[in-house]
Amino acid sequence: MAHDVTNLRKFVAPEIVFGAGSRKAVANFASHFGARRVLLVSDAGVAAAGWVSEVEALLLEAGFAVTVFTGVSPNPRVAEVMHGAELYRSAGCDVIVAIGGGSPMDCAKGIGIVSAHGRSILDFEGVDTITLPSPPLILIPTTAGTSADVSQFAIISDPDRRFKFSIISKAVVPDVALIDPEVTQTMDVFLTACTGVDALVHAVEAFVSTGSGPLTDSHALEAIHLINTHLEPLVANPSDAHLREQVMLGSMQAGLAFSNAILGAVHAMSHSLGGFLDLPHGLCNAMLLDHVVAYNYSACEDRFKRIAETLGIDTRGMTTATVRQRLLGRIAELKRNVGLEKRLGELGVRVDDIPSLSGFALQDPCILTNPRKSSRRDVEVVYEEAL
Repeated sequence: MAHDVTNLRKFVAPEIVFGAGSRKAVANFASHFGARRVLLVSDAGVAAAGWVSEVEALLLEAGFAVTVFTGVSPNPRVAEVMHGAELYRSAGCDVIVAIGGGSPMDCAKGIGIVSAHGRSILDFEGVDTITLPSPPLILIPTTAGTSADVSQFAIISDPDRRFKFSIISKAVVPDVALIDPEVTQTMDVFLTACTGVDALVHAVEAFVSTGSGPLTDSHALEAIHLINTHLEPLVANPSDAHLREQVMLGSMQAGLAFSNAILGAVHAMSHSLGGFLDLPHGLCNAMLLDHVVAYNYSACEDRFKRIAETLGIDTRGMTTATVRQRLLGRIAELKRNVGLEKRLGELGVRVDDIPSLSGFALQDPCILTNPRKSSRRDVEVVYEEAL
């Protein structure tokens, strides 16, 4: 019997421990790998919040030697990855722990790749370029949105090209994700909103991706429901632990979905935009989401209808045009309610920048699974509409 292999779907995920206090298991998991020397990766903001010193103390108490690297920028750069890899090598480390948002976690993934191969991180841009296993990797996310803690993506910024490039491989899926909602309580309201919308975009793009399937759809829809229900109340009440836990759970579900279904034009365009202006990734996604949904809608109307229903819209008796209008209206309302209404022009993007931005977006692997095939002019028009 012949089988259509294009219908096959795979699903990769790390070992996940979810819940308040899960970060405190870090030394136990490090010991599972027979490690003795840990490279602890983070950034200055997470260090200032006290989380780095706490994790370091847990590791030291368990008898590990710890080298701390907190020199990670909000969009991790090639030079930072290479410096971290040199620290890993010179200190004789045998496991990597990262605590932070997407930037420290992606940097840690890059450090692992370079440590294993002894080559520049630039050599690994693209899909399935990694040939050697990385050192054991334990990630502790401090934001509820990027999902680097569960995904097979690493996003690195190349300042020379003003471009964020993607590394996509199951080799960068961490060994362990300790997902602890308690550590998100030090996020400010703006970062809470940015990362929450980032998670929503992960779920929406995963559900309409050409790589979607039954293994990812349930995660994507549950993520949309959780974030739609809890993000706006959380932004209004940032100290509410239950709301933080539910948004964190939504972020995890979205990460499992997009890591396996991949993403679409929002992320391809956002990576280009973030690399160009060094902007927060979640903010870039927020500025582009409704414009890309409007562009993609005709390619998968039934899937967008399911998304609208999951967002709480009663679509019974509605025409396709009305469902589309209500969906775009709900996205705009959510963005407004969490304070992410800025447009590209307000952040410095000019019409003259759009051809270059579009060219980089079309090189991003995420564009390949967008539900509607996109020409350069298509991408330019979406950027123009978001100005």
